[in-house]
Amino acid sequence: MSSKVRKNVLNGIFLAALIALTIWAVFKDQDLGIILDSIAGISPIFLVIGFVLVVIYVCSESVIIKYLLHTVQIRAPLFNCIRYSFVGFFYSCITPSATGGQPMQIYYMKRQNIDIPTATIILMLVTIEYKFVLVFIGLAVAVFGQGLVQTLTGEVQFFLYLGIGLNVFCVTLMCFLVFIPDTAKFLIMKGFVLLKKLHLMKEKNNRTERLDRSMEVYKETAVFLKNNKIAILNTTLISFLQRFFLFFITYVVYRSFGLSAENFFTITILQSIISIAVDMLPLPGGMGISERLYLLIFSPIFGGVTAATASMLVSRGFSYYVLVIVSGIISCITHLTVKGPQESDEKN
Repeated sequence: MSSKVRKNVLNGIFLAALIALTIWAVFKDQDLGIILDSIAGISPIFLVIGFVLVVIYVCSESVIIKYLLHTVQIRAPLFNCIRYSFVGFFYSCITPSATGGQPMQIYYMKRQNIDIPTATIILMLVTIEYKFVLVFIGLAVAVFGQGLVQTLTGEVQFFLYLGIGLNVFCVTLMCFLVFIPDTAKFLIMKGFVLLKKLHLMKEKNNRTERLDRSMEVYKETAVFLKNNKIAILNTTLISFLQRFFLFFITYVVYRSFGLSAENFFTITILQSIISIAVDMLPLPGGMGISERLYLLIFSPIFGGVTAATASMLVSRGFSYYVLVIVSGIISCITHLTVKGPQESDEKN
């Protein structure tokens, strides 16, 4: 068994164990019959809306990727960008801290003749914008929403502030890599030299020269993007809309239970607090802690733990589990259909 296959198997086992543990923790003190009856009473129209919002959420990233690729003079069909997005979301959902998404996106982009340095910086910018939205919302809530924050439990507040801090650090680091490319190149090249001295990496196939060329392309792309501030502004605005589509699912679920006391803004902000809190935690999809925070926040709003649990199954089902299933299917299709130039030539 290869190391890659072994790693995928271990990730699968870990994910399955985490799902089983989460299910046990959620339902150990619950009446499953009542929960299922509550879900069965939901009008199908709300389920359709939830599914559509998930699809729009993923495809919004596709628009951003296509826009940025076009900005650096690379033509890519929107269909391909949609596949990159679903692949990214699938591997992000099943790997700790969402670390597996971008490498797999880069892999398939490379197979379709998008060079690795350009793909890397495009996807890094997508991630910066994605996380910047969380940082912006988190800081806005922390500064202007203390009335709402103080209604939350101490545990929720702790994870909220932890999430804000981790995302601020992450965004700052990635901005450094994207917008100060000369320094980034210097540090990466020095890091490579250090790895060779420590015998952790060998010099073969002109690796140093290839890395230097890649960093030059990276630098040129970074400079080009930095000089196209309108593109960054537009894609950041799209990122705000993208996040809104995902957070809005919880409000749709809230209304599907026949509730209307809280407005959509409050429900959406509360759901965003969960996303901020778990985004950087080393758990696939924030599994386990997302469910716990959801119940802590929404049990009073839904009138009890049982109703909140039922709503969580629907909301979390769309925002995570349905996303995993759909993106997993599309990832499999992508793997079977996206061939590299060499493979395509051999086939022909």
